[in-house]
Amino acid sequence: MINKPAVDELIKRLSADGHDASRYELCVVVAKRARQIIEQNSGRELPNRMKPITVASNEISGGKVISAKD
Repeated sequence: MINKPAVDELIKRLSADGHDASRYELCVVVAKRARQIIEQNSGRELPNRMKPITVASNEISGGKVISAKD
């Protein structure tokens, strides 16, 4: 379970584009971004031995990652 940043805060960040995000949408966005991070690092460790899901969550919290409707 994600404690910091809080799940509710991450959902608010995803909802900023005028649509209401859900926990499911948050899960999908975090998972997709985590997979991208894993592919980009191709076997190298992340800074401070952080997990890809933590990095993805922090990016959403910082506004670096948004949810795009297909």
